[in-house]
Amino acid sequence: MADHEDPRLQDEGKFDEIRRRVAEVAKDAPPLARIALEAMVRKHNPDLKGTADSAGRVGMRSGKVSELTVIVDLKPGGAQRLQRIFDLTKGNMDGAQRVSTLHDMRFVFIDHNTRILFATAYDGDWDSYISDFATKIPELMDLLFQNVEGWPGISSPTVKDFIAEHQINAAGWFVANPQVTVVDVRRMQRTEHALDTFFDAMTGRDDLDPKTAAAMKTLTDAISTPEAVDY
Repeated sequence: MADHEDPRLQDEGKFDEIRRRVAEVAKDAPPLARIALEAMVRKHNPDLKGTADSAGRVGMRSGKVSELTVIVDLKPGGAQRLQRIFDLTKGNMDGAQRVSTLHDMRFVFIDHNTRILFATAYDGDWDSYISDFATKIPELMDLLFQNVEGWPGISSPTVKDFIAEHQINAAGWFVANPQVTVVDVRRMQRTEHALDTFFDAMTGRDDLDPKTAAAMKTLTDAISTPEAVDY
């Protein structure tokens, strides 16, 4: 025990520790706010547990998922040119599916269309993610970002410096499923489709032996059980 530590804390339970820490941080907050803060810091399901790690050069990571937010100046007429592209595709960026670490990305015009906010969530570390853009969707990146002041081109050796210079670290970062990557989601979707096909083929069969029938029921019950929302 450190010399300055209160000896009463030696016997402090986990819940008491949480309440003490919350009281220190939110002593002036209303009761409901303190309750909400307690829920944020208490122990959670390990599969849903996030972190507050670094994504690498810039940005935060929660579990396996990282964030990137960039705000940059647009060239004269850049907002109008980008809007025409977004209108043509109805805002759909499905071409970015080739980046298998990409969860989402969005573009938001700000400051009377003179600047743009680009925000994205992705798997893994910052450096690899930027390299994925450069190797897998370079044409799309340059089509969009050529409307940005100072954009060096996605293949430029200085592009990572440009992005890092304009990136803003998140102060807080929440991910609903921080341990699940884009590749995991796609595998789960394939598994779901395969199970649907399997169950369709097995429905109504009365020639199964008792052990197989019991195993089928266990599997069906496990899959059909609703997901709880109170962790």
